[in-house]
Amino acid sequence: MAAATRIAVIGVGNEFRRDDGVGWAVVERLRAHAVGRPLPPGTVLATCDGDPGRLIGLWEGAGLVVVVDAAHAHPGQPGRVHRIELDAERLNRPPTTSSHGLGLGEAVELARVLGRLPQRLVVYAVEGGDSSLGTAMSGAVAAVVGPLTDSVEDEIVRYRDAAARG
Repeated sequence: MAAATRIAVIGVGNEFRRDDGVGWAVVERLRAHAVGRPLPPGTVLATCDGDPGRLIGLWEGAGLVVVVDAAHAHPGQPGRVHRIELDAERLNRPPTTSSHGLGLGEAVELARVLGRLPQRLVVYAVEGGDSSLGTAMSGAVAAVVGPLTDSVEDEIVRYRDAAARG
């Protein structure tokens, strides 16, 4: 079977819960960058509240999915970014530990059971410090939006380069 070339970048969270909006902020920054530097054809930029059905619909049939989400660690270090990469082989294995802390565990497990996982899933989980009502992210989390956007763009370029090499 040929490798899927569609790419989906999904910002997960709630833009009205301060640091929980980091995924939405990264997607918005990618949209702004794409005005001057278009993303590869077939790249989808989306935001989602984390509902498993919506996530599966957004990533179905994709070769690469990059998810950006806030992580709630106790004690945490607001602004610390964790990168977790899963390829199709690892995604198709039942989990050995719970991944509920990512907020994506249910979607990944349901997609695995239904055979609707992406070929490759990269999750950027950003430790947040403030999930109270409001739209302003804490300084530490807001400071990682730019570098994180660059990292997501690099993921897309690496994936497209590898796909072009076949």
